[in-house]
Amino acid sequence: MNEPIVSVRDLSHRYSKDWAVRHVAFEINKPGIVGLLGSNGAGKSTTMNIMCGVLYPTEGDVLINGKSIREEPLEAKREIGFLPQQAPLYTEFTVEEYLRHCAALRRLPAGEVADAVGAAMERCGVAHFCKRLIGALSGGFRQRVGLAQAILHQPALVVLDEPTNGLDPNQILAVRELIKEIAAERTLLISTHILPEVEALCDDIMMIEQGRIVFDGSMEAFASVVKPRSLIVRFDNPPGEAELLALPGVESVAFLGPKKARLVIAPDTDISDELVLASVAGGWRLRELSFERSTLEQVFARLSGNHVAEAA
Repeated sequence: MNEPIVSVRDLSHRYSKDWAVRHVAFEINKPGIVGLLGSNGAGKSTTMNIMCGVLYPTEGDVLINGKSIREEPLEAKREIGFLPQQAPLYTEFTVEEYLRHCAALRRLPAGEVADAVGAAMERCGVAHFCKRLIGALSGGFRQRVGLAQAILHQPALVVLDEPTNGLDPNQILAVRELIKEIAAERTLLISTHILPEVEALCDDIMMIEQGRIVFDGSMEAFASVVKPRSLIVRFDNPPGEAELLALPGVESVAFLGPKKARLVIAPDTDISDELVLASVAGGWRLRELSFERSTLEQVFARLSGNHVAEAA
């Protein structure tokens, strides 16, 4: 049986007397993009820093490709690439000089450095800037250089902290596409507060609140945590607003066109059967009936316990 790419085992960590994370455990078994979510102070940064070997855990362990961050820290770190929120770039170096320096820090054999640097620059689209000073690059290309240093040594796991922070919309789209390309070959863990980023990139979601895992599953399952409260309906012979409001559980009606409407229904209510029966009885000729998907903000609010924000 193959080892998981990442195995976090009963991880706990405290600062002074306060536990930042408590009994966190999960596995990542396949390439792709996993989003790491959580409110400020929830424990996600602590978890991420332990996974990258920046913090030594109070309890528990992290295995990267079967190598323990506690017992074999150097071997485990060779399997990890890390791009923090502020990329650790030396602006007075050229792109090639910087990546060669990173290769030395990663202890790549001398005979492999040129090929590794060349491959990373090609993959991240900065080969044509190899002799340019990093300080002369735009924000988007600096981020690409940061990604290049994170994949230079062909790690099994790449951890990205707010990877599009501070970029303009065009740069964000370009970096997102690059991240997707990198994820075809390895596992990426992305920590971000930008929920549209999560929706655009992630296959799976991990959410930490108050130091514990509150969700671990697919993006589809995450979006289904909060049951939607609005229906989109379309009729060939639409009824009036009063007739729709008369249906049990319908709280409000908004027409989106002459034959299309949004119905807001009471929590934990399903009016599908009643709506179909009413359509047949009234000759409304129902043509469309679909639930609107809950927003990621609503799901985040529910899992973080912020029900005020969820209802807003």
